[in-house]
Amino acid sequence: MRFLLIEDNDNLARAAVDRLSLDGHVVDHAGDLAEAQDFVATTEYDLILLDIMLPDGDGRSFLRSHRESLAQTPVIVTTARSEVSDRVTILDLGADDYITKPFDFSELEARCRAVLRRRGGAASNLKQLGDVEFDSLSGTLRIGDEAIRLRNRELRLFEVFASSPDQIFSKAKLLDRLFSYDEEASENAIEVYVGRLRRHLDGSRARIVTVRGLGYRLTVT
Repeated sequence: MRFLLIEDNDNLARAAVDRLSLDGHVVDHAGDLAEAQDFVATTEYDLILLDIMLPDGDGRSFLRSHRESLAQTPVIVTTARSEVSDRVTILDLGADDYITKPFDFSELEARCRAVLRRRGGAASNLKQLGDVEFDSLSGTLRIGDEAIRLRNRELRLFEVFASSPDQIFSKAKLLDRLFSYDEEASENAIEVYVGRLRRHLDGSRARIVTVRGLGYRLTVT
């Protein structure tokens, strides 16, 4: 998944980016609202982590305009304010969740997973795709009695396909979902990861097929 972290505390931002990256996510970091607006204008995100107190304004104004634009990207607000009225205001403005600073990163990760599950209409981390059971929490594919543990980028790529079976994803789109602006990668990298997933799925009813000239899609027979 690709996240946008809007946070002006550099130490906290670096720690959050490192922790979420270890979990396989792609994380772009904006230190203020202006930079955040530039990011969302050019990139599609799966989740936004939004601080409230920023150098060039209040994060609630960003949240308000984000929702007024009808953007569906889920938002988790990180705030040092613990008053009930503040939390109510944040939720009424359209936040999907909030977490109070200082927070434990394991709680942040859990809240991210919960919000992403709700966005996908799922109540658990398990998804059935034909004879393939996908556990996004453990990063495991189970085909019959065989359990296959996916590496980080394999996991995030399969999450993209599993979120929208039969949808065609171009190589450019997949590059955007798997790599941050700071990482150099070519479309050949997508071919490599798709090849690995195909080997994992070999013999199952789920397949990643090439749609010539357009990209790839996951089909379940």
